Amino acid sequence: MSGTQWIIFFFVIQLLHGLATWKLYVKAGRKAWEAFVPVYNAVVLMKIINRPWWWTILLFLPIVNLIIFPVVWVETARSFGKNSSQDTFLAIILLGFYNFYLSYGAKDLKYRENRSLHPLTELGDWVSSILFAVVAATIVHTYFIQPFVIPTSSLEKTLLVGDFLFVSKVNYGARTPQTTIAVPMIHDAVPGTTIPSYIKKPQLPYFRLPALEEIEHNDIVVFNWPVDTLVDINNPYGEVRYKPVDKKTNYVKRCVGLPGDSLSIKEGYVYINGKKNELPDRAKLQFFYKTELKNISVEQFIKQYGITESYKTYSFKASLDYWNKVEVQNYLRVKNIGTEIIKKDSSQIQFYARNLDQESFDRLKFEIAGTTLLANLTEDLAAKINSNPNVISLKKDLSTEPENDIFPRSPEYSWNKDEFGPIYIPEAGKTVDLNLEVLPLYKRIITAYEGNTVDVKGNQILINGEVANTYTFKQDYYWMMGDNRHNSQDARMWGYVPFDHVVGKPVFVWMSWDSNGKGLDKIRWNRLFTTVGGEGKPTSYFIPFLVVLAGIFAFNKFRKRKKKTA
Repeated sequence: MSGTQWIIFFFVIQLLHGLATWKLYVKAGRKAWEAFVPVYNAVVLMKIINRPWWWTILLFLPIVNLIIFPVVWVETARSFGKNSSQDTFLAIILLGFYNFYLSYGAKDLKYRENRSLHPLTELGDWVSSILFAVVAATIVHTYFIQPFVIPTSSLEKTLLVGDFLFVSKVNYGARTPQTTIAVPMIHDAVPGTTIPSYIKKPQLPYFRLPALEEIEHNDIVVFNWPVDTLVDINNPYGEVRYKPVDKKTNYVKRCVGLPGDSLSIKEGYVYINGKKNELPDRAKLQFFYKTELKNISVEQFIKQYGITESYKTYSFKASLDYWNKVEVQNYLRVKNIGTEIIKKDSSQIQFYARNLDQESFDRLKFEIAGTTLLANLTEDLAAKINSNPNVISLKKDLSTEPENDIFPRSPEYSWNKDEFGPIYIPEAGKTVDLNLEVLPLYKRIITAYEGNTVDVKGNQILINGEVANTYTFKQDYYWMMGDNRHNSQDARMWGYVPFDHVVGKPVFVWMSWDSNGKGLDKIRWNRLFTTVGGEGKPTSYFIPFLVVLAGIFAFNKFRKRKKKTA
């Protein structure tokens, strides 16, 4: 809904509230008109039901108010002697309209000014405690700190797969929820299903609280993936649906380009305004290297250097025509098996493969071929490996041909993941010349992110039906990339990230889980309670945390003993 529609909706609700409750206000010794005054009527109602005034604030916090409203409806009924389970059920299921019955239909209604607020049953006590625990957690989750887990290796060496983070929303300014009806603290789908955890409408206008800092070059940022329409994020070829901005999948990347920057990529390195981007010392770029070995098996080589990502070489003894059959290529795509042909002749095809499972290996009758592999390495590790006499050759696997899945996915731009740009990163309030050549770079910004229509008639560009030769941007945009240059789904594929998609800043790793470890080694102990930012090797504060925690328990125990002996 638009801002005007929300204002109308707000006053309609206030009118309904006044009509439903003014008699209850009078019975409680208040004035009838107090039931109709927006916001003030809520403050007065809190006094009537004997609850603190600050509950009024909770009534206007999206998502939180979905919990508080039913509580207030029930408390209102109980303040006038309606304590039965039936009354409680009707107060909730009728969405507050039960107040009309209390005002106009209920007989012998008496206001209980000094009623006990303590739950009458143990179950009621539990429900009350859980409700307000959820309210507190939802406020923290929405406006202060949100937990996040690293699912991919795009920032490998800085953030590892299995790192559990706390993401601060206050650093860049917390967004108020735009999706008004949703399950508290559940982001996209009900856990274990693809059922949405929210209702798409109504939507609140975008609003962000004041920030503590601005995004800077090389900050690690959590944001909503701008092009997310996937029902299941793990199935790129599956069902799609529209998602509100604040319900799109959370991604985490490094911000290498800021509003107003000119950005280009040369041989996988980012250049900002013509100068090579210098990463923090904790960040390590990774590239895939074509590696040929002798006198050592691929498995031994991988284990010796602790290589976490590599693609072995496979062979397929069939004709190229069979390899190119739609059925074979569709199978590889659906199974998300990536391949790169390195050698082909009339008798066989040799290729690198990623995400190849045993079932597909057997079904397609692949074979392991030789001692070559594609290894994902930092530059330091590559230099170390290159001096190994068992390595025949080691060459960075840079792209040389245009790639179809590279932004802006237009035939006018023959870029790839290692050679890209230059591009301008839009800044709020800045104006650019608009023509057919640059339109592919900005079309999604103009339409999807800033709510306009774009049409092309001949050589003319029409925005909202009017001819346009320039365009002025309404908000800031950022360029987000992974340090794992050859294994990162990032801005090179889908372009700019609008500021209204920014979620927050990762600040703390509280847990780190290695799924390939065994027993207690599954926990990366040296990463527990470490900061995300900073210089040098991360320092774990886990032991100091345990010491402080033990001190608190000991102090509380000592204080209880002292009270008993006093």
